[in-house]
Amino acid sequence: MTWDEMRPLLEQACSETLTMVGLSSLVTAVVGLPLGVVLSLTDRGGLLPCVVVNKTLGALVNLTRSLPFIILLIALIPFTRWAVGTSIGVDAAVVPLSVGAVPFFARLVETSVREVDHGLVEAVQSMGGGVWAVVRKVLLPESLPSLVSGLTTTVIALIGYSAMAGAVAAGGLGDLAVRYGYQRFENGLMIATVLLLVVLVTGVQVVGDLLARALDHRGGRAGHGPFRIRPRMPRHPSR
Repeated sequence: MTWDEMRPLLEQACSETLTMVGLSSLVTAVVGLPLGVVLSLTDRGGLLPCVVVNKTLGALVNLTRSLPFIILLIALIPFTRWAVGTSIGVDAAVVPLSVGAVPFFARLVETSVREVDHGLVEAVQSMGGGVWAVVRKVLLPESLPSLVSGLTTTVIALIGYSAMAGAVAAGGLGDLAVRYGYQRFENGLMIATVLLLVVLVTGVQVVGDLLARALDHRGGRAGHGPFRIRPRMPRHPSR
């Protein structure tokens, strides 16, 4: 297969992969962020401790995370067909991709929120701030660099998941690799597919790292967050 023959196939497959990963990443961020915050708030020692809610959500998250994605992909075919009207193609792939990534990202969010300095939380509470004020003014802003890093890791995992989704004709680079690289032994196309996946993963990682560093106000720059620490001016000795 010549480059002129491979090029339109690669362009279409790359566009499908970007669409799948982009839509599922958006769903994952919208659903996984509040889910992770709730897991943190309802845990023991949290602002809203509730064993029933925490254990129930935790069990669902752990159950979904324990399933290999290829099994989850097949198990969700009836639900996917009900949700989007089909079990193949890009639209259908977004459903299992989102279901698989939401609990993964939620656990990363939970860990990031737990790492926030508890002294800042007590400071807001001492000023009369409620739970929502603590979440909005402390937990999310202070954990933002870690949240961005977690989302970057999740997007990279979604790229790998999208390649596996090609096994069930979901489209994208994985589907192209299966149909041409594996079934038709087109080694050149397989190599090109692998290189494109490497470029996508590297690009996401670089952008995510740069954004996380830009948002990080720690490490020698304390006091640039919502709670600024002003250094005390030295007192002049009385004359």
